[in-house]
Amino acid sequence: MDFLKKHYEKVLLGVVLLGLAVAAAFLPFKIASEKQKLEDMRNQLIHPKVKELTNLNLTLPDAVLKRMAVPATVDFSAPNKLLNPLAWQKAVDGRLIKVDATNVGPNAVTVTKMTPLYLKLTLNEVTVTDSGARCKIGVENETALNLRDRKKEKYCKLGDKNEVFALRDIKSPPDNPTNVTVVLELNDTKQRAEVSREQPFRRIDGYMVDLRYAPESKIWNTRRVGSSLSFNGEDYNIVAITENEVVLSAKSNQKKWTVKYSASAAP
Repeated sequence: MDFLKKHYEKVLLGVVLLGLAVAAAFLPFKIASEKQKLEDMRNQLIHPKVKELTNLNLTLPDAVLKRMAVPATVDFSAPNKLLNPLAWQKAVDGRLIKVDATNVGPNAVTVTKMTPLYLKLTLNEVTVTDSGARCKIGVENETALNLRDRKKEKYCKLGDKNEVFALRDIKSPPDNPTNVTVVLELNDTKQRAEVSREQPFRRIDGYMVDLRYAPESKIWNTRRVGSSLSFNGEDYNIVAITENEVVLSAKSNQKKWTVKYSASAAP
């Protein structure tokens, strides 16, 4: 203890010098370590590690492209009338009609009656000569627009052909050669029809309609395909009539409208 008391300054100085020597010996290792860290940082910045690309999720862009492929339809007319104000039209009786696609124009035309039109073939006369039987066939085509074309008579022998039919066979009993049944082949359908004096042939070939246009109180009766109509400042043609509908075509632009017929709704 006396030694420490007398020489503690030397002991303390020795400890300090020893620490300095250890620090001086460790310093090169510390410098080398710091240099390596700096080099690693430099390499990471200059040559960074790049991860491989994974499969991209293109669901959202594909959905956007599909939406863009469908054109957007914007209708500012009905029901908001943003850019097209609501129009009204005065009827012949003075009342106002709201103009829209349902109550003005071709869509406001109604079919009040539908009448079937027939093709009728009758055996009017049979003349027996040395060269064979000669038949007079009555042809009534109720669908013809011109009245003079609706009824005609055709003279024909076996094998003859006209614009309506061909005479394929003539049947007659031996004891009564004038009691004839003829077999006709219709040109349009190739249907065969047996016609005698007592049994004519008849089929539906079209229809005749009665029409009404309420906004102008117009009525058209017994109209056929090819008939003309005039209403709402436009001219129309009837281009087709079936059992359940009538097709109208505007003369100005050939646009077509279909008017449905319901027997239960007809007045």
